[in-house]
Order: sequence, then structure tokens, then C-alpha cells
Amino acid sequence: MNVTERAQEAYGRSAAPIKSHRAAEFDAFARITRRLRNAAKARKQDYSGFVAALHDNRRLWTTLAVDVAQPENLLPRDLRARIFWLAEFTDAESRRILEGKGDLAALIEINAAVMQGLQGAEPQS
Repeated sequence: MNVTERAQEAYGRSAAPIKSHRAAEFDAFARITRRLRNAAKARKQDYSGFVAALHDNRRLWTTLAVDVAQPENLLPRDLRARIFWLAEFTDAESRRILEGKGDLAALIEINAAVMQGLQGAEPQS
């Protein structure tokens, strides 16, 4: 086996497919939403895990809010405003959940609707 064949063999197998931004965002939402669902089920047994999942969801939405607030963001202005509003809602609702007053199902539903949008599907009511 020559050097070229060895290089092709070594790099050909390990090359990971490149994801689009949309696919990467979908994966982030799917991972965090799955964590929220699982953490909700185990809330009493693993409260710190529940809080960590809620915190990671807030971080995701904060990252989106920062991104859509940038003037160079190419999304339509109306969509950027709605995403920013959802980030604010997520932050406020997360605080309410930690106080025992909020609704985790609302956050999960929002994430699921965003995932449907990222896949190009119409949200189901």
C-alpha cells in the first residue's frame, strides 16, 4: 500500500459529514428538549439534573437572542423579533419554574415548534 492509499484510507473513514447551520440548530434543540423531558420525569430524584437541563435550555435561547440581535443577522426582522421575544419568555418562565409557578411543558412545546420549523414542517396544534 502506498502513501496515497494510506492517506485515503485514514482520512476517508474518519471524515464526518458537514452539517448545515439549520441541522446543527435542530440537533441542539433536540438534545436539550430531550434532556428537559427526561429531567422533568426524574425531577424529584435528581433536582440538580433538572436545574442543569433548564439552565442549558436558557443558555441555548440566550445564544439565539444574542445572534438575532446582531445587525448582520440575515433573518427577516420580524422573525428576529419573535425569536428574541421567545428567548425573553424562556428566561422568565424558567425563573417561574424554579419558583414552583411556571410550566415546563410550555418550554418543551416552544422547543418542539422551533424544531418543526427547522425541519420545514408546519407546527401542529
